[in-house]
Amino acid sequence: MAEPLTDRELGAWRGFLRAHASLWRDLESSLADRHGLSLNAYDVLVLLDEAPAGTMRMSELAAAVLMTSGGFTRLADRLERAGLIGRERCATDARGFDVSLTGRGRSLLAEARATHRADVRRRFLGRLTPEEQETLGAIWERILEPAVDPTGSRSS
Repeated sequence: MAEPLTDRELGAWRGFLRAHASLWRDLESSLADRHGLSLNAYDVLVLLDEAPAGTMRMSELAAAVLMTSGGFTRLADRLERAGLIGRERCATDARGFDVSLTGRGRSLLAEARATHRADVRRRFLGRLTPEEQETLGAIWERILEPAVDPTGSRSS
């Protein structure tokens, strides 16, 4: 049986969970109120804007925003109906779809990006020193690395 978490461990874990939930809720609410976008929808628009060819496969987008394929398909349907993205059959794989931003999507993203960046700075980055931001970035990288068990092999 695993040992109970210490008070220090619980503080770190629960603090992370509370901070994540609070930040997500605030950022999501701001984007929805000002631009009619969910945080996931905003992430999709950003990813498409940053894609080298301006296009990504549906499956790549779903994985990048950590959504199931069904949940992402519903989101893509809403974004397409709103005129923010376009979908076309993939030229190299008729089973897949390529997704790209429309002009309307680019315009909305430009407005939403300004709001989101200001909110991230106000709610999160502005509460940390540059050194703390750097340390926290390094911590997230370490946490996201595949786990290594005591024998030295990587596990997922």
